[in-house]
Amino acid sequence: MKKLVIAGLVAAAVFAAEGYKIITKIKIGGTGGWDYVAVDPNADRVYASHGTLVEVVDTKAGKVVGQITQLHGVHGVAVAPEFGKGFITNGQSNSVTIFDLKTLAKVGEPQTGQNPDSVCFEPKTKHIFTFNGKSNDSTAIDPKTNEVIKSFSVGGKPEECAADGTGKLYVNLEDSSEIIEIDAANPSVLRHASLAPCESPSGLAIDIKNKKLFAACDNKMMAVIDIPSLKVIATAPTGAGADGAGFDPGLGLAFSSNGGDGTLSIIKQVNGKYENVENVSTERGARTMTVDSKNHRVYLLAAEYGPAPAAEAGKRARPPILPDSFHILVVGR
Repeated sequence: MKKLVIAGLVAAAVFAAEGYKIITKIKIGGTGGWDYVAVDPNADRVYASHGTLVEVVDTKAGKVVGQITQLHGVHGVAVAPEFGKGFITNGQSNSVTIFDLKTLAKVGEPQTGQNPDSVCFEPKTKHIFTFNGKSNDSTAIDPKTNEVIKSFSVGGKPEECAADGTGKLYVNLEDSSEIIEIDAANPSVLRHASLAPCESPSGLAIDIKNKKLFAACDNKMMAVIDIPSLKVIATAPTGAGADGAGFDPGLGLAFSSNGGDGTLSIIKQVNGKYENVENVSTERGARTMTVDSKNHRVYLLAAEYGPAPAAEAGKRARPPILPDSFHILVVGR
């Protein structure tokens, strides 16, 4: 009996919660929905998509310090500090708004494929890549000239992207539940593989050191992918409505933001196995996120909702976002 008790205590210690909680909320207000959120930890700034604009938030001061306006259905945001530029995908105008990181002024708007969604900076080629959900392709852009290099097919509907630092990009294909590998220097798809049993992957994060990818899946799981083989080597349970994913290399933690049940799942390797070690309560609808690996914070976008209207037969009615309730959840230890 004593041995069983001791073993139970050891197991409990191993799977003890990581101690994450909501530290604060940064009020933004205004109206409209949102999609991706990005962080520039060295500048202590968060860029939050918000309807027809992007809110620029000082994370130290905990307040909005600027806005990037005249946008058209914002989806993704990426920054390239060495060029002093940021990039915002416009789903409605099939373009990317390029802005100056200091002044927030628009400096270019090249055209992309249809309905650009996620956007990534690839550090080896130093190129920007948009992933276009309606035309099932990607557009490579040179941030020096703000000009399009090439658009190329990715073979399905792309979602989130992640770069490994060696010239490769990885992207989820939502409609076929696959992962693809892209050669950034010669923009094209090199490999693609099934993510089964993962269904409808959205968020994607990367552990560069250990060569692993983490895909947030619609069927309440996170798939762990081995990059060299491009095979799913593990799955871990998450919450409902998973959309975003992130990874903190300093702590070895992967995250899945689950807007359906208002949780943030934390996945960690324990005794050689990837396990869900904590589900942090956030807010319903907090589905997108970004990880600040410098300060070990997770930022999620959220808002308050009113009662759902009566639904038409066979359809689902969404509750309305209450005006002036948009905010950022700051989660940490």
